[in-house]
Amino acid sequence: MKKALLAIAVASMFSASFSASAMTREEHKAAKSQIEATYKSDKAACDAMKDNAKDVCQAEAKGKEKVAKAELEAQYKPSASHDKKVRDAKADAAYDVAKEKCDDQTGNAKDVCVKDAKAARTAAKADAKVAKTAAEARTGDASAAKVAEARKDAMDDKRDAEYKAAKERCDAMSGNAKDACVAEMKTKYGK
Repeated sequence: MKKALLAIAVASMFSASFSASAMTREEHKAAKSQIEATYKSDKAACDAMKDNAKDVCQAEAKGKEKVAKAELEAQYKPSASHDKKVRDAKADAAYDVAKEKCDDQTGNAKDVCVKDAKAARTAAKADAKVAKTAAEARTGDASAAKVAEARKDAMDDKRDAEYKAAKERCDAMSGNAKDACVAEMKTKYGK
């Protein structure tokens, strides 16, 4: 069951389920109620679990709810801004679940896990910002220069996050192995 929930959560996080047609206020209200009911049901299913498995389950349920609400708003009032909010919600949901899963680890392994999760969230949010700017450029609300700037900023943000994760991995080592890891990391990331 847990694997099935995880598969559903991951699939929903990476699906592009944006609709170009807006919905009525009544459809929106009914869909919002359905999302809330699903969340309550998903959260109740977590009550039988214990320890970190329960925390992971609750994070998955909450993330699924946030993504569904963001997707609903994007469908109700389609815009580049709402599409970005969907991508951000997916990034945050994936991060929250990954961070909870990191709690099963200890020491440097946990630190690396958290840094990797942060790097993935940073990358997803940076990509969301680029996608929003590109969508605005297609409608004339942004220039090609703004898109190029957004892409550069995204690359910088991703590189910084990857650097921090790589640095954390090197911290687990000692002696010559650590020195080699740090040298390789500095070469790769130019720091």
